[in-house]
Amino acid sequence: LHVRSRRQRQMCIRDRYMAGHFYLSGTRVDRSDMTTRAKKIARLLSDKGVTTGDVIAILLRNDTTLYEIVEACRYVGAYYVTLNWHGTQAELMPILTDSGAKVLIGHTDLLAKFTQPMPRELSIVSVKTPQAVLSRYTQTKTTNKTEESVIPAAFEHESLATLLSTTPPIQSEPQRFRGMFSYTSGSTGRPKGIKREYDEQRPDPYIVFAGLAKALMQLDKGDRFYNAAPLYHSAPHALTLCCLAAGNIEVYLEPKFEPEQFLADVQKYQITHTYIVPTMMVRLLKLPQNVREQYDVSSLRYALSTGSAWPVEVKKGMIDWFGPIFYESYGASELGFMTLISSPEAASKPGSVGKAIPGGSIIILDDDMQPLPTGETGSIYVNLPMFGPFKYTNTQGTLDGLHYQNYTTLGDMGYLDDEDYLYINDRKKDMIISGGANIFPAEIEALLIHMPQIEDCAVFGVPHAEFGEMIVLAVQCAPDSYLDIEQVHAFLDGKLGRFKWPKKLDIHNQLPREDSGKIFKQRLRAAYV
Repeated sequence: LHVRSRRQRQMCIRDRYMAGHFYLSGTRVDRSDMTTRAKKIARLLSDKGVTTGDVIAILLRNDTTLYEIVEACRYVGAYYVTLNWHGTQAELMPILTDSGAKVLIGHTDLLAKFTQPMPRELSIVSVKTPQAVLSRYTQTKTTNKTEESVIPAAFEHESLATLLSTTPPIQSEPQRFRGMFSYTSGSTGRPKGIKREYDEQRPDPYIVFAGLAKALMQLDKGDRFYNAAPLYHSAPHALTLCCLAAGNIEVYLEPKFEPEQFLADVQKYQITHTYIVPTMMVRLLKLPQNVREQYDVSSLRYALSTGSAWPVEVKKGMIDWFGPIFYESYGASELGFMTLISSPEAASKPGSVGKAIPGGSIIILDDDMQPLPTGETGSIYVNLPMFGPFKYTNTQGTLDGLHYQNYTTLGDMGYLDDEDYLYINDRKKDMIISGGANIFPAEIEALLIHMPQIEDCAVFGVPHAEFGEMIVLAVQCAPDSYLDIEQVHAFLDGKLGRFKWPKKLDIHNQLPREDSGKIFKQRLRAAYV
């Protein structure tokens, strides 16, 4: 034991609760060291010709290096594209081309998938994949060779560590933050780029993210945020960026979500905040009761979910276990976080995704762009001035109807109640027109998820000669359960009009979902189209 003076203890507390360090699988990375490396990366990017308004691409799994690169982009005024590392070279090359990326920075094991020659004008920088990351992905083979040797000789690349060893930090101050240049999933065609327009008249987006740490995430100095969701997704990336911008929040990154590891980490590190999606919740709820009871998760007081809606039983199970700490946000890469609703609000407003976040507003318009009264379904238009307008790249056809005054729609259909709580019926593109009637799959799914035989489900329309579209139900059955279409109809009888009943039932071992929890309905439709 050793005794510290009061001043020393205060210094220790200040370091612990104000430095905003990052952790990768529990290993601390000092914020000051991250800043130094960010300035060196900025100098490196500048030396490679990256300047204000240019784009770089990032192909990294969850790693603290990713946010060093993000910080570096502030110093050179560049946008950055976070690539989905599940993608093949054929899938990623159109994004690299469309974005005009000048530099690609990637983990060595991910760059190994690029077996075809790369454009000579694209500088490629390799980052040694941390062992903590490699160990969480069983498909990665370990060999006696150096990690860099697995990168094919089809293109030239340079090691980031080697380059930084001789690169001095940049001496300039950070520029206005350009931010993430994200791409849609491409489930209905080639991915579209979502690029924020530069506007000196708006607040610096970096300051906006710092403000969201408090306004959206309810973070205070010394809180500890945990994220195991892939950082190429907009929501977990943006929430972690909020912590980076705030500067006084501890951030714990995990390369991959494992349910029991999550519980152990919450207890060990006294995690206060986390990002979690329904697929993660389902995996947690499947843990045996004796495993759940081993861990003290009482430190956790805020958990935010985006993406797909929660099945009611999943929500109830999580609240019964963790308490009413869960918040849902309706958001999109194009617009940002649009609404927020707490567990108590969700209990009193079942089915709602909440109210517009502070500073934002929502209106509902009909097909003639006329405002609709309370309770009537129409297109959802949102104004979020803090995030600024965007433009699509790599898109064809007209975007008429996307904007109305300062409001934007993404094709979602819904309504507002008399207290301005938003309810989403469905996406306009997912709406089924059968026999001339408009049918919203989400309405049907919300009922069917309560069937004991159904663990997961998706409803979609397919071409039909007589009715225009036929309603199809794709189901992942609960263990040891049997289901036929007659049982589905019997369950819906009295709950839903017959014209909304599915006409065909498809049984799947597992429904295709993104990491964010969204079902790939386009893949389900493909068998019919």
